[in-house]
Amino acid sequence: MRAALAVVLLLLLGGARDPILVPEVSQHEVLLRQGFTGTELLLFGAVLNPEGTRAAQEYDIIVVLKGPTHSIVVREKQKVAGIWINAESTEFRSAPSYYAIASTRPISEIVDEKTAAIYELGLEWLQLSPIGAIEPDEQLRFSQGLVGLNAKNGLYRQEESAVKVSEQVLYQARIALPSSVPIGVYTAETFAVSDGRVVASASSTVEVRKIGLERAIADFADQHGLFYGLLAVIVSVAMGWLAGRLFALV
Repeated sequence: MRAALAVVLLLLLGGARDPILVPEVSQHEVLLRQGFTGTELLLFGAVLNPEGTRAAQEYDIIVVLKGPTHSIVVREKQKVAGIWINAESTEFRSAPSYYAIASTRPISEIVDEKTAAIYELGLEWLQLSPIGAIEPDEQLRFSQGLVGLNAKNGLYRQEESAVKVSEQVLYQARIALPSSVPIGVYTAETFAVSDGRVVASASSTVEVRKIGLERAIADFADQHGLFYGLLAVIVSVAMGWLAGRLFALV
């Protein structure tokens, strides 16, 4: 009798109905070689009951692939006397180097604004954390500028209705990585949502790293920034001198 009452209480509290997620990624390591033109990751997995059986209902699924965060200065350009110059600027403390989100349907139809903000579900809900005092309107302008620029370069993307769910169990979504994808450890997180509430989440990681000549150059630039800058200037001057000599001989 007590056992039956405990089961009923669990059902009323919703604990027994909450699913578990078993996420996976097609590649846990992306290697950037010479001539890398981009790639595509498949984020997939299963939605199961706590007992390991097929979920009793269909859930909305949201997947987020997020790169390492870093601080960045955003500068606004203004045209003065026909010349574009730097005007106002602001610095954000925690801008993701890459951000992609895919969902079974539009985010606004899955969760409310509060939940979207808490879990950063969508480009407009990224918590960029500006440094210093800034007016809300100005912060919004710079935030939208940063998001728009990264979206144009393929580093930020939002693909609604891009997650496919089969038989209430298997889900999958394809996320594109551009050729300019930054290196670092990425987090691939999956959310299961029911009636506007996140009922389960799980994550895995993907490492993006350079190999070969690209890695050697990157390591040298990080460890010997001054010498790398001087070498870059010397190479540029040498190439300019060589080009001038070649044109002089024509």
